[in-house]
Amino acid sequence: MPASIAYFALSIVINSMGNVLTLVTSSHIHPQFLGSAYWTAAENNLGIAVLGNNSMTLFWAFMVLGMLTSVLNAILMHKWEWKRIFGNFIFMLPFSIFIQWFSDIFNRIMPDAHSLPMVVLYVLINFLGVTLIGVAISIYQRVNLVLHPADDLFQILRFRYFKGNATLSMWASYIPPTIMALLALPKMGLANFGLGTVFALLFQGGITGLADRIIFPKLKHQALDV
Repeated sequence: MPASIAYFALSIVINSMGNVLTLVTSSHIHPQFLGSAYWTAAENNLGIAVLGNNSMTLFWAFMVLGMLTSVLNAILMHKWEWKRIFGNFIFMLPFSIFIQWFSDIFNRIMPDAHSLPMVVLYVLINFLGVTLIGVAISIYQRVNLVLHPADDLFQILRFRYFKGNATLSMWASYIPPTIMALLALPKMGLANFGLGTVFALLFQGGITGLADRIIFPKLKHQALDV
């Protein structure tokens, strides 16, 4: 259990940092062509569309939309489990706090990119952010103490509906954020969707599957309930 908690703590920090890196690099390039990870872009856009762009938007957007996703998970599992729902909440609270915290830090220290070298650097950092998300998902899905509702959705789809295929299940898990993005479209347009989003769509699931084998390879999927 101490080792599992340590893996989980590391992964939640890695995941929140990766999400914020995709958002910040996207917003600091003008015109915005880079985009962020798919779930991140959708939740951020819907949060701003509903709550406005204030200092707590990211926290509440990630928290509320995350918990709504946990309801979808219960539907897919054909049962309502308070333990699982509470676990999703236990994940979302520190994760949402870290998202807001890292956003405040990186927005202060990362200037807008105006030169070509800075733009190239931000593209690479954006791709690194997507990679960090995939690695973090791999770690805490194998630990399986508690999960982000979106990653719980991914795991349910992966092992209950797609026979362990990480890439196909990742693509299927993008249906809810697509609905979020469409709801935010009248106000936000395609803000935060771009090259980085395409990179995440194509490779994040594969990165997660690869990380299962090469990042902490002795850590196996445990206590699966799908």
